[in-house]
Amino acid sequence: MFKVASYNIRKSLGTDRQRRPDRIMGILAEINADVVALQEVDRRFGQRVSTLSADAIIDNTAYLPVRFGIREQSLGWHGNALLVRKGIEVVNQQLVEIPAFEPRGAVLADLRIGDSLVRIVGMHLGLMGSSRLKQAQAIVAYLEKLEGKVPTIIMGDLNQWAPDGGCLAQFARHHQVIAPGRSFHSRRPMLELDRIITSRDIRLETAGVHHSALSRLGSDHLPVWANLHLPERSA
Repeated sequence: MFKVASYNIRKSLGTDRQRRPDRIMGILAEINADVVALQEVDRRFGQRVSTLSADAIIDNTAYLPVRFGIREQSLGWHGNALLVRKGIEVVNQQLVEIPAFEPRGAVLADLRIGDSLVRIVGMHLGLMGSSRLKQAQAIVAYLEKLEGKVPTIIMGDLNQWAPDGGCLAQFARHHQVIAPGRSFHSRRPMLELDRIITSRDIRLETAGVHHSALSRLGSDHLPVWANLHLPERSA
């Protein structure tokens, strides 16, 4: 069993208008996933300073941030970051360029979990439907060009209100799209904006939305999660 989660933390700004990185770390502890894809980690302008420092994550959580080396004070790229449980080996990390009118991107890391290799992609797609469609196509095309077929998990805030079609249809051509549930707005969840997508060789056990007193305050999104079975000896 392998647990993953995705969480748009809105730059650690809660629904109470307080910026509380410590609260985000508390929510991560509640979720207790093996790998977490975060969105909106860094501030949008200037030096793109992270609202969650790498040192604070290392000292106060069970995770290590995957470092992509873009900006010294940023945790990720265009706000996307990946956290892995301490003890998981990061074999490779890459940035994925996607077309956008606004700053957007995706991050990728190959991880060794026991005898298995798994590929994780974290993403935050655009607000415009036409942009989301092109971004999904770009991510799928990028993965298809990579050497070797590796079990893959794609997670993030897709910004798609409709339950199917659009960018979801692009991913669904060769992947299974998991809808954990309504994750936005955290105070009164109405929309399934956050998704987990896997290659077809990964088996879904359970999935859901993380509801707690902390998560209702931590961001305007609720975290989503999935328990997955990886193929044996996929390295």
